[in-house]
Amino acid sequence: MIPDLASLHAQGAAQQPTYPDTDAVDAAVARLRHMPPLVFAGECDELKSKLAAVSRGEAFLLQGGDCAETFAGVTADNVRNKLRVLLQMAVVLTYAGSVPVVKLGRLAGQYAKPRSSDTETREGVTLPAYRGDAVNGFDFNEKSRTPDPQRLVDVYNASAATLNLIRAFVNGGYADLRQVHTWNNDFVRESPHAQRYEQMANEIERALTFMKAIGAEPNEFHRVDFHSSHEALVLEYEHAMTRIDSRTDLPYDVSSHFVWIGERTRQLDGAHVELLSRIQNPIGVKLGPTTTADDALALAAKLNPSNEAGRLTFITRFGASKIREGLPALVEKVTAAGTNAAWVCDPMHGNTFEASSGYKTRRFDDVIEEVQGFFDVHRSLGTWPGGVHVELTGDDVTECVGGGEALAEMDLGHRYESVCDPRLNRVQSLELSFLVAEMLRKA
Repeated sequence: MIPDLASLHAQGAAQQPTYPDTDAVDAAVARLRHMPPLVFAGECDELKSKLAAVSRGEAFLLQGGDCAETFAGVTADNVRNKLRVLLQMAVVLTYAGSVPVVKLGRLAGQYAKPRSSDTETREGVTLPAYRGDAVNGFDFNEKSRTPDPQRLVDVYNASAATLNLIRAFVNGGYADLRQVHTWNNDFVRESPHAQRYEQMANEIERALTFMKAIGAEPNEFHRVDFHSSHEALVLEYEHAMTRIDSRTDLPYDVSSHFVWIGERTRQLDGAHVELLSRIQNPIGVKLGPTTTADDALALAAKLNPSNEAGRLTFITRFGASKIREGLPALVEKVTAAGTNAAWVCDPMHGNTFEASSGYKTRRFDDVIEEVQGFFDVHRSLGTWPGGVHVELTGDDVTECVGGGEALAEMDLGHRYESVCDPRLNRVQSLELSFLVAEMLRKA
């Protein structure tokens, strides 16, 4: 049984907006409760079975997308560009790993963000912090920054539009494997590290040519399975979108196929862990450098008491300098306990710093170093490095420094478009996929 909202808030709900009009909140929640599902329970079960394969070392998870989606970003071009770069990355990883790649977008619901402070002060004026378009506006004025529950309904509509576009693209020929590989060839030709990537690109080309020559082009060559995910942060939205499945009489959060609990909301006795422990979706938990092995085991016991394969994914976010020191004890003890969990690396959130220009940024080399450390730890323990969780965009933004384009801190202001955390741009994302592919070949 799902506890009611009042009980969840009484239990301790971190990182929640303070709405000035409770009647408006009730009206928005009531409206959401009557909206059709954005995803179906059967689709969530399909994803769970794919993640079970990840946990067994038989598949690899690629999870990526915006730090925080915006309503203005729900355009065909924007959605297509993000989908395109994820498909490009997946082709390279599939070939290198010789295992299926589970494609999970950080989109169609990623509209809310936790913040380190409830307020923001500029030039002596203090207003509520921007918590994502699900809560308030980015513009720094009182009207924009006042939390508005109607935005939760807007999140639903924006997510529905995004999912419609994705389904049209992946089923309408846009995901054709040969077309996607051609895009990768274009990237390799333009890359300053072309020689490093060219061999793998040529191997993929020969494999595709061989498959065509023998007449072996299954449907999987022309369409893909693609799922959505977001952080389950605003309780009103997630609770309203939780429904009883008519097949099983069990609750599913039908706002997304996969939802995760963030580092700031993973309190064992907190509202977010309680709510997600009751739903049947596959779920994730972010684990930072303060996490102990006992913390991870307690979360697993609460969130996956039946130890179901594919139900639980641990997403580690230690930082490049801490991954090799902090991760082994967690993986070793959780594995020894027989806990079913997929291990995925988030190499973004532990590597953020403020540039001299004031922009939040990340070094591409730090991102790669954390992924390398993640692979090294799993290789040393004989466990499976199950995937990567990356904040990225398909556009040519300038938000992270380094990479083949050698972006410097002075370049950040050219196209810094994120409203929250810095993302890898298109070129950096594709570079990441080729570098991770090299790691996968050795895993």
